[in-house]
Amino acid sequence: MAYQKKKPENVAYKKLLADLAADTLGTAYIFYGEESYLREYYIAEIRKKLVPAGSEQFNYHKLEGKGLTAQAVAEAAEAMPMMAQRTMVHVVDWDLFKLNEEQRNGLIALLEDFPPYCCLVLVYDQLEYKPNKTYKKLWAALSKHVQAVQFEEQDQAAMRNWVARRFRAAGHTIDVPTAEHLLFTCGSLMNGLIPEIEKISAYARQERITKADIDAVAAPVLEAQVFDLTRAVARGDYDRASELLGSLLKLQEEPVMLLALLGKELRRLYTARVALDTGRDKFWVMEQWNIRFESVARQLLDNARRVDQRWCAGAVRRCYEADVRMKSVNGVSGAEELKLLLMELAQGA
Repeated sequence: MAYQKKKPENVAYKKLLADLAADTLGTAYIFYGEESYLREYYIAEIRKKLVPAGSEQFNYHKLEGKGLTAQAVAEAAEAMPMMAQRTMVHVVDWDLFKLNEEQRNGLIALLEDFPPYCCLVLVYDQLEYKPNKTYKKLWAALSKHVQAVQFEEQDQAAMRNWVARRFRAAGHTIDVPTAEHLLFTCGSLMNGLIPEIEKISAYARQERITKADIDAVAAPVLEAQVFDLTRAVARGDYDRASELLGSLLKLQEEPVMLLALLGKELRRLYTARVALDTGRDKFWVMEQWNIRFESVARQLLDNARRVDQRWCAGAVRRCYEADVRMKSVNGVSGAEELKLLLMELAQGA
């Protein structure tokens, strides 16, 4: 069973889905967020809803943000629909909060008198959406006339169902614990999961997908690899830990990033050890670190049984010291610091 702190309700996302279903789409949207698969899916759904097949040349306008002007957007938005009731203007990576004053004023004027037959979708893809409320007139116009919809990782129940549907379409089934293992191993972003599900489906010989199928061919995300490295450290298997670290360094992962993730995992291990020493359970550990899966908390507690609080405190301190050396001492090799850290952890054990 998965556990999550309840996230704030994504009201704008739910309204978009309701408006699509009721055929009451608004006139202007900002789409942003890390879940690019869902974002592109709903862009396609809006296009399908508004632009009849064969009329794309007249009713669908896609503009790239680099060098784009408010005048060009206005001209596209004001173009009358042909053989359709509405048009769609799809703008990619136009950073609204870096426009000069003239362009900001042009965009504000457009939004204040926006054609009711057009649907403008401003998409932040490669650029990060960073609202800047110091531009008060622009922010007021956007708040009044544009719906900002964030596409974020879906909750685990929704992701398990989606994973099951993808496997079912490929002729396989998957149970809840195995689906959670996949989500932990490969992450919860749909675009990253699709190729992994395809590989696993092609590899599996039985209808039911197993953890062994996933581990055999799936490419684990960095966090999952560092979790495995930490588990090897906690179990005193430093040969395995060195092997995993070597593989990560060969992939040219940044040592500073690896150290940050390793430090986080060691702090989580410390929390699990505290839980054991104070009679707390896995749900307390999950709450402290917002861990989504009980299986991860169980593994943390199992790993923590092999170490004591003193070792955990020393491991966290050694990570801090390695971080200071990496960031403040000239000529320090991050890779060598990580190898040294493993040796120090082994000696501490």
